[in-house]
Amino acid sequence: MQAIIVNYSGKHSFNNRNEIIVVVWLNRVRKILNIDLLHERGYTGKGVGIAVLDTGVVPHLDLNDNIADFKDFVNQKNSIYDDNGHGTHVAGIIAGKGIKSNGIYKGIAPDSHIVMLKCLDKDGNGSITDASEAIDYIIKKRNQYRIRIVNISIGSVLGKDRKENQVLIHHVEMLWKIGFVVIVAAGNNGPKSGSVTVPGCAKSVITVGAYDDHAVFGRRKNGHFLNYSGRGPTGSCVRKPEIVCPGTNIISCSVNGKNYSSKSGTSMSAPIVAGVTALMLEKYPEYSNKDVKKRMYETAIDLGYDKNHQGWGLLNPLGLLQEV
Repeated sequence: MQAIIVNYSGKHSFNNRNEIIVVVWLNRVRKILNIDLLHERGYTGKGVGIAVLDTGVVPHLDLNDNIADFKDFVNQKNSIYDDNGHGTHVAGIIAGKGIKSNGIYKGIAPDSHIVMLKCLDKDGNGSITDASEAIDYIIKKRNQYRIRIVNISIGSVLGKDRKENQVLIHHVEMLWKIGFVVIVAAGNNGPKSGSVTVPGCAKSVITVGAYDDHAVFGRRKNGHFLNYSGRGPTGSCVRKPEIVCPGTNIISCSVNGKNYSSKSGTSMSAPIVAGVTALMLEKYPEYSNKDVKKRMYETAIDLGYDKNHQGWGLLNPLGLLQEV
């Protein structure tokens, strides 16, 4: 198979190893999902709060007005920071204004606001205790920051620390039960069956996979991961994920606070769904989390993949907001 390299301008070329490489810059994501049209019609996520469990965030030029709160559960620092970069990248996908890039890397919901909860350390590792405390904090600050959405682009391997994993699953199920739209990455352990990570395997939450995971995924120096997106079913025979989005080579805010970097994985797919959900809740503030999930199911675009790879299909923002 020839490899197609697609960049934000729509140009394409081929590499010399017959590998598929897809460069999906954020404005390319916006074109795939028709996000710019929604922005033009006035939907930018204004007034919608999104809690993010991750590695933290830096005051990037694109995010200066979007960080409503920061809480560090790892090192208990008071100042805003990100010693890894993952959280800043995720925040940029959701709410970056694209100022530094003249709009090229603008996020999905640039007028939404983020409550960043640092529960992962500089190596991207974290404890169930920190994650649980972060979830308790979300509930406590729900009304103050108008938090409607929780983005969890982190995961634990099934079967590892089973008791602790069950605690995390219980907490995210609780978030859903009390009304939050909980959006969780499917993890990058595909393509084997049952490879969705915790808490993406939780029954109620909206688990997000990457539909472009057939592209080269350069996380290792020697070789590449292909077909990385976590697949269902879960141990309880629940089909996962629910929905898919782009996830490979997404360019978003860099930890240096000024530039941008490329990352791949379902961690990048989940915040796309979180951002689109913010647009949806801006238009339909009366929607419950069950309403959001039902609309995603009804409007998703079937890609013809196995249902435990694509779930309902590709996210369809125009259909979600009834703007077709």
